[in-house]
Amino acid sequence: MSLEAQTRVLDWPFARTENGEPAPVLAELRKSPPCAVRIPAGAAESRLAWLVTRYADVRQALADPRLSADERLPGAPVRIQVPPGGNPSSFLRLDDPEHARLRGLIQTEFTMRRVRRLGEPVQRLVDDLLDRFEDLERPADLHAAFSRTLPTLVIAQLLGVPEEDSPFFVEKTRVTISQGDPAVSQAAFVEMSEYLAELARGKLKEPGDDLISRLAVDHHASGAITLDELVGIARLVLVAGHETTTNQIALNVLGLLRDDSLFAKVAADDGALVPQYVEESMRYWSISQDAMVRLALEDLDLGGVTVARGDAVVISVPAGNHDESVFACPRRIDPDRDTSGHLQWGYGPHYCQGAPLARLEMELSLRTLLRRFPSLRLAADPRTVFRRGTVFHGVTHLPVTW
Repeated sequence: MSLEAQTRVLDWPFARTENGEPAPVLAELRKSPPCAVRIPAGAAESRLAWLVTRYADVRQALADPRLSADERLPGAPVRIQVPPGGNPSSFLRLDDPEHARLRGLIQTEFTMRRVRRLGEPVQRLVDDLLDRFEDLERPADLHAAFSRTLPTLVIAQLLGVPEEDSPFFVEKTRVTISQGDPAVSQAAFVEMSEYLAELARGKLKEPGDDLISRLAVDHHASGAITLDELVGIARLVLVAGHETTTNQIALNVLGLLRDDSLFAKVAADDGALVPQYVEESMRYWSISQDAMVRLALEDLDLGGVTVARGDAVVISVPAGNHDESVFACPRRIDPDRDTSGHLQWGYGPHYCQGAPLARLEMELSLRTLLRRFPSLRLAADPRTVFRRGTVFHGVTHLPVTW
């Protein structure tokens, strides 16, 4: 049966629970093949798409080259429409071989060896921020003072963004990926792109030891990449490195503050369980919401339905990460479970390159926080801290005391 002929069509996206968990309806939908949903497609417009919810189907959809991420294609189901022949918002919105070519330019920036060298600088940032946090009047907002700030400083150092410009690019990043007014998001997208282009031009004249300088001098100056491609790479690192890590750090802490026994378990033995807890927390919260959209380039079978050429497909990472057939009792955070197969980092050719750096930030921040603030506790109803209507799940604030 075709997408248009489906008798049951649901409005997407689904609201999370008041406790911040993925929508309960996803558990019901996993019992059946992919269903039809109505997704936003611009100002006052919508379109139909297949919704993929089962773990195996999500993995297939993420890796299948017949499902295109290229937002420049006619009919591509994206929020910020790129004109035909225009430049994508980032290389994540491209397919191979273009995607692989641009991805390869920054592959060495996120190797385990290079990330390990960042251990001491990141630890210094963590310690400095927590020193300042400790002096605040209680209760204090841990998100504003720490989890929202640390990734900003790390990415600023990595890219070579002047510290004084941090408020600008953080704000423009948030507005660009918000699910509010599409026109406002588009304007912020353009402003941030112009800023990064100007920064790259400056790096050509006065390069430093940073990612934008290396892209500008080693690749743009030689003609290997255009300025627009350089900007797309930098913009992706900004969004992925700031927005995802920021919210995941806060949610990692919130998960512990809601459960005293879990807090004690993860804090024991100088945080020996922290790496496992971080991965399990990522699976549980599954902060990627409705950002995974694809366009079918040809007919294919997916989870028992025939996806026709030109159909849109929404890939629900939260649904896959809560698949009971893979993760028993998925609504429970269990740091002892094997959660290595969770899908929050993605799967296939678009697997997150920045995973090693994000892991470093999350593990150092949580281990240090548990050691320095063993009596940390939440100073608000946890149901009131979540932000709503954004591409990435997260919190608006995180009041704590100790």
